[in-house]
Amino acid sequence: MTFKAPDSLAEQIAHHLAERIIRGDLKPAERIQEQKVTAALNVSRGSVREALLILERRHLIVILPRRGAQVSVLTPHNVESLCALMSELYILLAIAVGERWKEEVELAPFMQIQQRLIASCERRDVKSFVEDSFNVMRAAYPFANNPYLEETIENLQPSMSRFYFLALEQRKAEMSEYLTLFGQLLEAVIARDLVQIRTVLRQYTQRSCQSVLAALAAG
Repeated sequence: MTFKAPDSLAEQIAHHLAERIIRGDLKPAERIQEQKVTAALNVSRGSVREALLILERRHLIVILPRRGAQVSVLTPHNVESLCALMSELYILLAIAVGERWKEEVELAPFMQIQQRLIASCERRDVKSFVEDSFNVMRAAYPFANNPYLEETIENLQPSMSRFYFLALEQRKAEMSEYLTLFGQLLEAVIARDLVQIRTVLRQYTQRSCQSVLAALAAG
């Protein structure tokens, strides 16, 4: 595999490894050996080390003294902690959209994502469904206009994607439940109903958390 600009080489390597972790190709506690990655991807060892630091910052791996990098282990505590935090971040974004949209055309990206989510659900395409779930947040960034919020979400998104992928791979039927909640969220945003926005997003993250915990318990 050959990587090129515009993304930095380390970012591209990190993205490649993150995809493998999210899909479960690289298992929890599995070691990621710099030399093997360097040879497999035909890149420099320095770029791989930088990529591993990016993955550590995104909570997909841990780097241990004298043991190197390994895929982070999923625990109920980690799942509950991240879901609780993401719930508040989702609410901040959605309220920003609800308060600041002026013309319906500004909401068109969310409607387009909704249609893609419906199509992914019909195909039972978990990967596309998870990716577009986070594209919803990216469509909301301009309304929030908060670089710190955006950076925080982008760093946490891979871990949350990993959780969703684990849950939905085991129970694809749950995609339809998420679609229903997303539809309710759009209605609340259009109505500028900030109370309902909070209610729907808390339901969404609680449902997500329950699904991931059930998937972990099922092994």
